[in-house]
Amino acid sequence: MTKNQKSELLLPVGNMNMCLAAIHNGADAIYVGMPHFNARGRTTDFSVIELKEMIEICHLYGVKVNLAFNVVIFEDEYPEVIELLTQVLPLAPDALIVQDVGLASLVRKMAPHQILHGSTQMTVTNHEAMTLLDDLSIKRFVLGREVSIPEMKAIKEKTDRELEVFVHGALCVAYSGQCFTSESIGGRSANRGQCAQSCRFEYDLIVDGTKKELGDKKYLVSPKDLCGIAQIPELLDLGIDSFKVEGRLKTPEYVAAAAKNYSEAIDTKLDKKTFSEKNIEDAKREMGLTYSRGFYSGWLNGVDHQELVDGTFGAHRGVDIGSVLSVGPKSIKIKSQYLKLKKGDGVLLASSINGKKIEIGGMLYDVSSIGPDIELFFSRDFDLKKIRAGFKVYFNHDATVEKALTQSYSDKNLKKRIPLSILVKATIGCPLELIVNDGTFSLKILSESIIEASKERPTTKENLESELGALSGTCFILHEFSLEGDNNFFINNKELKILRREFTSELMAKRIERSVPAIFSDANILLKNDVLLNLKNNKAKTNFNILLRELNQVKEFLVFANPLKDILGIVYLDYEFGKEYAVSVELLRNAGIKVGIATTRILKPNEYYNFKVIERANPDVILCRNLGAVQYFKDSKFELRGDFSLNVTNSLSANYFLTKNLKSVCASYDLSDSQLNDLLKNMDSGNIEVTIHQYMPSFHMEHCVFAAFLSTGSSFKDCGKPCEKHRVELKDQFGNFHQIKADQECRNTMFNATSQSAAKLVPGWKALGLTEFRFEALYELGADLKDKILAYAELIRGDSKDAYNEDLMKKLGVLEKYGLSQKAFDNREYKNKKSR
Repeated sequence: MTKNQKSELLLPVGNMNMCLAAIHNGADAIYVGMPHFNARGRTTDFSVIELKEMIEICHLYGVKVNLAFNVVIFEDEYPEVIELLTQVLPLAPDALIVQDVGLASLVRKMAPHQILHGSTQMTVTNHEAMTLLDDLSIKRFVLGREVSIPEMKAIKEKTDRELEVFVHGALCVAYSGQCFTSESIGGRSANRGQCAQSCRFEYDLIVDGTKKELGDKKYLVSPKDLCGIAQIPELLDLGIDSFKVEGRLKTPEYVAAAAKNYSEAIDTKLDKKTFSEKNIEDAKREMGLTYSRGFYSGWLNGVDHQELVDGTFGAHRGVDIGSVLSVGPKSIKIKSQYLKLKKGDGVLLASSINGKKIEIGGMLYDVSSIGPDIELFFSRDFDLKKIRAGFKVYFNHDATVEKALTQSYSDKNLKKRIPLSILVKATIGCPLELIVNDGTFSLKILSESIIEASKERPTTKENLESELGALSGTCFILHEFSLEGDNNFFINNKELKILRREFTSELMAKRIERSVPAIFSDANILLKNDVLLNLKNNKAKTNFNILLRELNQVKEFLVFANPLKDILGIVYLDYEFGKEYAVSVELLRNAGIKVGIATTRILKPNEYYNFKVIERANPDVILCRNLGAVQYFKDSKFELRGDFSLNVTNSLSANYFLTKNLKSVCASYDLSDSQLNDLLKNMDSGNIEVTIHQYMPSFHMEHCVFAAFLSTGSSFKDCGKPCEKHRVELKDQFGNFHQIKADQECRNTMFNATSQSAAKLVPGWKALGLTEFRFEALYELGADLKDKILAYAELIRGDSKDAYNEDLMKKLGVLEKYGLSQKAFDNREYKNKKSR
């Protein structure tokens, strides 16, 4: 897109009223979930018939429809996926938004013409990732919310792919596609639309084993909502193709407010005018009334660890308008710059007393101004005794605003209308000719009868314009009207009505009509594993791979490593600081051990320094944790392996990555036992690695807990690096202590408090040909580290199911600080219909 060209405004839709709200308030496109398979498990699924109706009404008004197919797909679901696609693709959606590369490759075979967009769930934060996926012909990528405007500019300069960015709505604290908190806590997968909203929980900050008092700050990983309306001019100048609003679980009024205000901001910039500070504040106030956890620009302007998270609340509060000055017997006085409160408005008063959160809301009975202050009166049943001076005041309901937003999509007089130009050509002795144009299509319509010379009362231009322009019952409005030819003629009004109905009907049909090429749907051919023979790995040796996270663990491991040489595969290194990689590689290589280094899970522009550190350390293997890393190292001398963060849940995805020069891929943590078995049965299981012991990496986030709560710094430049001095845990509401570790780019990972083991399943997987098993350490040292590794080695060496026994689990359980869970690969039932 060129500078100052119209960018698409893309709104979320979870029901038909949200769709209408988007259409009639300025949206250029909507996105809606694919039935049964989308990343909002709590939305109501549309039937194919309902989806058809929605697509047609959007196309009628010139609004595009993108279907969010943005989840991972399990092996046994592909027949159902193919059947669903054969029903949905003929409806002519303007794009499919996909996360799963296996699904993308399947759609390419079924419908080469279908436009694909890469979901933010793909965790695309660099141009290398886009290059890797070139063969999938993905037209547009939805960048991670954490990508800043300067980083967008760097990406834009190196790709011709369209870029879509979030500008408004809720912010996940974790990178989309990289959050396993719901999975580790309750067997619910965010990659299947079942986010448990764990980032909105209360947590205590534990520093070096002691709780740090933070006052009323409990919501330590709950970001404010994104509002990027002030950044719209800069994003337009950059040439961003689509501005996306989050919120398929919100209300039609939320959609109406966002569409209206962002559309105005875009149009103001394109008209070369200024969307003033007052315009911005008015827009924020209207949008904040529909939903807000407090607004911030998110990561658009880069990181600011002191601003992203407020910490005192995690749900909708509305617009912060001031604080309580004093409390009287019947009213309260507040200090506020907002002077438009009125009777009937809703407010929320909130604070924390002795660590207990207090929130009291109610409607205003009356309002009066006292100098610079405002006095608020409530009904008699409002308990003013609970209010104290200093309480924050939030404006969260305005009946007038809500009514106007509702009417914007429900009142036919306020709905969007499509302007028409009509040219009438009149020649006596010929049919009356109409040329009707809606800006996209042009129709030529002829009257059935021949027009005659008028004997008494000729049909005037005004008569024609009045009758042909009577379009109030349609989606059209007359914009231009002209008459050419003879003036002294007559045509019956009844025939003009027929002509009007004819051109409106034909235009509507043309606007809705889409030509869709044939869909190829033979599942036997589509799911045939063409690459399996080329990738067949007939090795028989079982490999026990071990991941260590610090130099001391390497040194202690080498003390007892010799007895493991018969099954030891790779020792992976995953350090917080890369400066110790080189010495660790040397120590392991001198001991005759194959060594690998894990990349960071995220790659942004200008973060290639870490790759250079890895290259200089010269490991045998590189464990690639993001798409960009796979592309960067694809043609290098190193052996490449793909990690769990590539989200491989099916053979199509696995085999796609194996064609990118990866020797193996680690199975996604979204898989249950039976789902992993299905995967192993449908590909060369020797190319799959499974983690059998770990503290699951839950949140992976740009938000730095260390900097936010152990410093006053906004970034690594001024935070004082508390991550180098302290060990930090988050204690959740259930009493679990979750470790926090920083990586080389200061991103934080929260590791689940309870380690997870798949020990019981190892014999069965061995029988299916699985040969790559991984153990991941966290902070273990000494006998703790040794005993765990040797216990798993004993299990992996076993030749039968007898190798697993309860004594092993008990032994491991004694070693765990918080206990040992076997639920990592339980045959859990996903908790709603979208995860079948």
